[in-house]
Amino acid sequence: MRPSKKVRASKEVRPNDPASFPNRMDASIVVPKRSIPRFYGHGVPGVNLEKLPGKLIVVEGADGSGRSTQIARLVQWLEGCGHATTQVGLKRSTLVSEDLDQAQNGNILSRTTLSLFYATDFADQLENVILPALRSGFIVLADRYIYTLMVRDMVRGIDPEWLRNLYGIAVVPDAVFYLNVDPEQLVQRVFSKNQTLDYWESGMDLGLSRDMFDSFLQYQGRVRNQFKKIQATYGFTIIDGHRTMDDINAELRREIESVIAGR
Repeated sequence: MRPSKKVRASKEVRPNDPASFPNRMDASIVVPKRSIPRFYGHGVPGVNLEKLPGKLIVVEGADGSGRSTQIARLVQWLEGCGHATTQVGLKRSTLVSEDLDQAQNGNILSRTTLSLFYATDFADQLENVILPALRSGFIVLADRYIYTLMVRDMVRGIDPEWLRNLYGIAVVPDAVFYLNVDPEQLVQRVFSKNQTLDYWESGMDLGLSRDMFDSFLQYQGRVRNQFKKIQATYGFTIIDGHRTMDDINAELRREIESVIAGR
């Protein structure tokens, strides 16, 4: 399957003209430096890692952290600099995303079934979107990756070693950023946007509290703590998500520009 996004070429790009680079921090073009990726575990059979010249950038964070907004801005910036991009995220697989939505609406999934549903969703996107895009030299922007899936499952009591083996197929990203926001701030943002709370994002299946608001705070607090625990293992960068969108985006651009340049 070919990557869904293509390089935009709507106007001539002049290297010394800042106006030619929408949302750029400077007028220079960063040429991607080639690096050989690796898998976390056993990987995907038949994949030659030396033939994956693209970059994989992951932005993690809870609903309400500003994650999707930042990715949209990063796509605009990167494509304005001439980089081809494609995006992936949770529940975007054409294979199981609709079935997963329907199953979650019933609120009756067991923890293991829910975990395997999401793992299938990830595996399908890995094979049909992520790997083909990396093979074509694209910058892949992931709106959450295996870390959210693992953290959610760990909070629900699933064995970490089983999860590490399950996601051994995953490509190690070139950079991972976690937008850290207090649960109290998250709940305000989610209410402001949706006027309601999600059953699963509130951890109602865990029986933490009969009150969804209280359950949300407890569950998101546990998720946040688990992210901090695995940070040392997976080496992602924690970003203060309480600042303005512009300040966060500026930091992400600086970090990503360094990654692309191989610094």
